[in-house]
Amino acid sequence: MASNIHSSKKCASDKTIMDITQIIEPLNNAQRQAVTAPSKALLILAGAGSGKTRVLVHRIAWQIQVEGVAAHNILAVTFTNKAAKEMRHRIEQLLNVPTQNLWIGTFHGIAHRLLRRHAKSARLPETFQVMDSSDQLRLIKRLLISLNLDESKWPPREAQWFINAQKDEGIRAKHMLDSHDYHQNQMLAIYRAYEDLCDRSGLVDFAELLLRAHELLRDNLDLLEFYQHRFKHVHVDEFQDTNTIQYAWLRLLTDNKDNLFVVGDDDQSIYGWRGAKIENLYSFQKHYPNNEIIKLEQNYRSTGTILKAANHIIANNSGRMGKELWTDSGDGDPCYLYSAFNEQDEAFFVVERIKNWIKEGGLRSETAILYRSNAQSRQFEEKLMATGTPYRVYGGLRFFDRAEIKNALAYLRLMNNHHDDASFERIINTPTRGIGAKAIDEIRTIARDQNQSLWTSTISLINNKALTPRATNALISFLELIKNLAIKSEEISLFEKVELVIEQTKLIEFYKKDKVDKGDEKIENLEELVNAAKLFDFDSNNEEGMNELNMFLTHASLEAGDNQSDESEDCVQLMTIHSAKGLEFKTVFLVGMEDGLFPSQQSIDDLSRLEEERRLCYVGMTRAMQILYLSYAESRRLYGRESYPRPSRFIREIPVELIQEVRIRANISKPVTQSPTKSPSLSEESTFKLGQRVHHGKFGEGIVLQLEGSGNQERVQINFSGAGMKWLMISYAQLEKI
Repeated sequence: MASNIHSSKKCASDKTIMDITQIIEPLNNAQRQAVTAPSKALLILAGAGSGKTRVLVHRIAWQIQVEGVAAHNILAVTFTNKAAKEMRHRIEQLLNVPTQNLWIGTFHGIAHRLLRRHAKSARLPETFQVMDSSDQLRLIKRLLISLNLDESKWPPREAQWFINAQKDEGIRAKHMLDSHDYHQNQMLAIYRAYEDLCDRSGLVDFAELLLRAHELLRDNLDLLEFYQHRFKHVHVDEFQDTNTIQYAWLRLLTDNKDNLFVVGDDDQSIYGWRGAKIENLYSFQKHYPNNEIIKLEQNYRSTGTILKAANHIIANNSGRMGKELWTDSGDGDPCYLYSAFNEQDEAFFVVERIKNWIKEGGLRSETAILYRSNAQSRQFEEKLMATGTPYRVYGGLRFFDRAEIKNALAYLRLMNNHHDDASFERIINTPTRGIGAKAIDEIRTIARDQNQSLWTSTISLINNKALTPRATNALISFLELIKNLAIKSEEISLFEKVELVIEQTKLIEFYKKDKVDKGDEKIENLEELVNAAKLFDFDSNNEEGMNELNMFLTHASLEAGDNQSDESEDCVQLMTIHSAKGLEFKTVFLVGMEDGLFPSQQSIDDLSRLEEERRLCYVGMTRAMQILYLSYAESRRLYGRESYPRPSRFIREIPVELIQEVRIRANISKPVTQSPTKSPSLSEESTFKLGQRVHHGKFGEGIVLQLEGSGNQERVQINFSGAGMKWLMISYAQLEKI
């Protein structure tokens, strides 16, 4: 057994005795088994926080130092440059030798290396250029112009998404047939033209790197045999995140061999929306019959209670390969559950708990607020700013810094002031309306030469008929749009102004077509901007001489940009749960735990998507090292709509003995198990009594079970006959006594 391995061993190459303590001593039994296993197809099922990187590093070190494998015979593939760099550094530290001969890199990096070495065999010029995503998008935009296709009808991002999706599946345009679907046929025509243009220009996009590298080996048997012989051992990190073409490439390299060592976790497969195939994990045993599965279940990150809760949730997924995380560090605190009246109460609670953590000596950077949707960040940002608590939105932009929000605000600003050049330039062709770069350059030139605004210069060019008829008509329509918005918004409220702008400018329709750059998320953020306007506190922000719109625009400007903390500063971390994968924090707040939000509404009736949401919940919970808070709101205004959601089904999947419900500090808190008419502890000022029957406009009739808080913070728990148990804030709930 691996656990019985001694601290010295004969090296396979020189038969001398060597000390291998540093390789195996830091490992637990399961890790040692994985590191020292004989060469075969190995799937290391590595749970969250179980030391998967350590196993990969020590496996490679074992092969080099103990089995005598030459460094150039080893290939290790990761998903990020950061992971590849860390792996190389740790191997060098462990062996105390340089590792320049090791092929360690990302899938794209290794593919690029192969194509550079064998450009001619790959049917590429030696000087081929790699395009990043933005370069690719610009090329597609030029292509659409050459094909006389209107960007508003055929959005470049949609074409980009279509092309990359086909390549990720290993599908060339020549493999696809015309269909009866006009839209599909047009996308295919764009794909064909795009491939021709790239071939003529010697250009390669990211998806092409993988596809072309696969074709290089598939179509050149001598090369394939060379690399199959060279890479005697192939290692893969985060195997559950591989897509179709990546797995096909790996299978080519390891065909008919048992030299593939993969580390992955089906319970952490959360990227199906971007092409990752969890099926690759399940297919491993079929494609490599002489395989062995080793499970890493000992967790070195979280407390026992957090792990038990996460295990119970993920156990509801079907078809799992099966494992159960455990720790020997003790159970720790229960999972804390907070039922908020609304999203503002939720944000207030979270920020107050963070302040308490800091008072007790904790660091802000040790706390993280995790949410399902980026639109949820706004409430927490506002509360953190109001309390002077430094924070950073990890892997994303603060709410008012997001492009879609800036676009909507630019319309509001230009509507309010026609001579706001920055706003004019930002939205003149967003959404696209047929105003080309040449026309915009002419407007800029006139404005500079005449020392006047872009708005005034546009009117001059129109009056002088200095532009093409198409550009002139588009500019006239744009100016009329802004003027009409200003007129229509004169007598309506602030949030109605925002709604009007988003609707009339067709920003929603514009982002609906964006299938590449998280269009749905941008729409959610725009709808949340309406909510921000509805909740804007004009009185507390008011300055003499400023109307509500000006104050709101000023508020948005002050909340954008430099207010976000630097990466090096001790600050609270805000992020989506997707962004949190691979990170850990002493205290985690998993917020918005409501059906329809998490899990998302789109996934509730789709078993496959629901199970990915459950895996996402599992990932979020296992980011917590010591303290885990789960919170949900009885009512929530999100995306501009008021809702009364049920607590997330994921909460209901946690055993009650692992949860402690958090109550706000109160002078009223008593269960209904005692007589409601003879309770001396109840305040005489309380609006309601325990056991009293009440009526709510949405939930119907119910019975008061608990009361807590006082004044504006007084809450009541009611068991409604139709809607079940609800906590409501009395000052908002409009309850009627029966």
